[in-house]
Amino acid sequence: MSRETTYKGVLGDLERLNTSLIANAAELPQLEGVRGQLEQLLIQAREVAQEQAALVAKKQDASLRLAKLLGDGARVATAARKVLKAHYGVKSEKLAEFGVQPFRGRTRRSGPVKPPPESARPAPNPPDSTSSES
Repeated sequence: MSRETTYKGVLGDLERLNTSLIANAAELPQLEGVRGQLEQLLIQAREVAQEQAALVAKKQDASLRLAKLLGDGARVATAARKVLKAHYGVKSEKLAEFGVQPFRGRTRRSGPVKPPPESARPAPNPPDSTSSES
């Protein structure tokens, strides 16, 4: 017999034990107090398991609502940042106060682009002498 580790498995194991104790109550009168205590614990455990299932559903609902609210908030924030850029100008350093990167221009290259040296260039392919053009 394997040892149960999940809540559902332990609860099922306890219910099976309680059922067996009830069926053999006449043979085991000394366990009547333990059986009554086990039954009360099982009732409470079932109630808590139902409460947990309801909370899982409620948590999932809250997660969906939170995702929608955060998406709506992101859209409103994007619109607010656009309005801030229009109000202050895209180059204004005041934008940094709102978490918006001001436009500071592009960085230029430090000189003209040098062509690669001759040794790095591939040699041109010689014309194919085996083919004859007529």
